[in-house]
Amino acid sequence: MSESSLYERLGGEENIRKIATTLFDAHAKNKTINARYVNSDRDKVIQLVFEFLCSATGGSQEYTGRDMLTAHRGMNISEQEFMAVLDDLLTALQVNGVGQREQEELLLANYNLRGDIVRV
Repeated sequence: MSESSLYERLGGEENIRKIATTLFDAHAKNKTINARYVNSDRDKVIQLVFEFLCSATGGSQEYTGRDMLTAHRGMNISEQEFMAVLDDLLTALQVNGVGQREQEELLLANYNLRGDIVRV
């Protein structure tokens, strides 16, 4: 018997959309990074995060955004900002009932994107 995908273990489309929404709202309140979201289109960012999370975890949704290197080039994102994003992600996962193992897997996958995001 094969193990279910991370997408399924995160709760599929419905819960991943909740995670993306919770994440954006946490970023908007986080003093370390909220200035980067002031002029953002909330619905568009949530949709892109939703697509990214679905696509990256085994869902059938297509990610329509730019790759991480291109999306963050020239933004001069600091290590502190990057870690604030991961902290918000952890909170969003916990608030939406994601298990410890799945939290760890998703946090590690996102941490592995660090080289494409920090001070690029």
